[in-house]
Amino acid sequence: MTTEGSTFWSSGSVPLIEPEFLSSIISAASDIALVISPDYVILSVLTNSHVAPFGNLSHWEGRSIRDVLTRESLSKLDGAMTLMSTADDAHASVEINHQDGADWQFPVSYSFHRIGHEGAVLMLGRDLRPIAETQQQLVQTQIALEKGYEARRGFDARFRSMLNQVRDAVVFVAVSDGRVDDLSSAAADILGGTIETLKGSTFAHLFKDRRRGEFMDDLTSASGVEGGTDLRAEVKRTEKPVLLETTLFRAAGERLILARLVPLGDGQTDPLGAPSHLDAFFSSAADAILFTSSKGVIEAVNDSFLDLADIVSDRHLAGRNLSEFLGHGQIDLNVLIENAQRTGQMRHYATHLVNDLGIRRPVEMSATTLGDLDPPQMVFVMRDAERSENVRQPVADASSESAQRSVMELVGSTPLKDIVAETTDVVEKICIETAVNLTRNNRVAAAEMLGLSRQSLYVKLRKYGMLSKDGD
Repeated sequence: MTTEGSTFWSSGSVPLIEPEFLSSIISAASDIALVISPDYVILSVLTNSHVAPFGNLSHWEGRSIRDVLTRESLSKLDGAMTLMSTADDAHASVEINHQDGADWQFPVSYSFHRIGHEGAVLMLGRDLRPIAETQQQLVQTQIALEKGYEARRGFDARFRSMLNQVRDAVVFVAVSDGRVDDLSSAAADILGGTIETLKGSTFAHLFKDRRRGEFMDDLTSASGVEGGTDLRAEVKRTEKPVLLETTLFRAAGERLILARLVPLGDGQTDPLGAPSHLDAFFSSAADAILFTSSKGVIEAVNDSFLDLADIVSDRHLAGRNLSEFLGHGQIDLNVLIENAQRTGQMRHYATHLVNDLGIRRPVEMSATTLGDLDPPQMVFVMRDAERSENVRQPVADASSESAQRSVMELVGSTPLKDIVAETTDVVEKICIETAVNLTRNNRVAAAEMLGLSRQSLYVKLRKYGMLSKDGD
């Protein structure tokens, strides 16, 4: 606590209080106290250092109070002083901002009091910084809450749109009470109800001869098995047999089961439209089979592909593109899709399968387009080429038709320099023609497929008189 200006306070203006105690009382009753003359000169400054650490403000004494106020506070001070000069007993309360240097500002709420000493005015102030800081924290908290609510609304909208559009029949079930937390439109159709009527219902009661406790135990146990396991059940309302593929997860402190319903039997189809016996073939086929969108986004794979790519579960493939697993990436995928869409199918395309560990394995692929579906889909069959060594043997007679076919099958999986080392210029020409045809005269893609630079490819095209082919 500072006691500057104590000689002024001992002038006898408050005769009932001993002068030596007056300054300490006033400073304790307020955070800051100023005595100013009618012409705004600061006569005395008292601060309560235990409540509001303003520091030493003795250098304010003798200065105009205008020098320590912000610009917007000057009019407030003038209004309060005018009121003091016109009213008999005015105690105006004004919030003004002090400044002392370029970077130090603090708000104070002052009450004004006459003290009868040649028109001097006593200003008793309360530091508003704690209130301002609290208000700022509240505003920041409110902004953060609004952003959180907006993000939640956006997430809910995207989640609901996805559930309405996804073709898979999925149901979210709460483990605690076994009730349906949410479901997709496709799941509501299979279960014979609407989303509104099925939400909140007991999941076990939607199937024949299922008790809630036992059924939830079965679903939870199946979800805990490595790679997942499936349960069979019969829908009560529609009497349709379904396969339940389950996944257990935790969200917001609650355990939930994601159950995917796959119709079975009696001509029922899976999400890709294959009858049940074709679904069995798809699952147990020796060759790797993939269903993708027309852009190559993986939608379904069989166990043979998981074995070939060393992937634990098809859940790790959700939303991924087939190009991520091909030796030449998007170039391989474009060649397969474009040729399959042009002729309906493409056979014996040689490339490499690259798994997530970077291990490369030579494979042969065929592609078929399912244009009758809406939207169109692609089917890829992939076989390990290491088991077909006869395709990889060096060409013995490049002039024969069989040699030409063998060379063409090498394009895309073996660099051109290795092929040329075993063949003649005829083989080199065949390889270049094949690459140009497969890429539909895309010279950049053809060069990438052959392992050449673009300049080297143009040199060889000129060498074999192919530079002017298809528009160059």
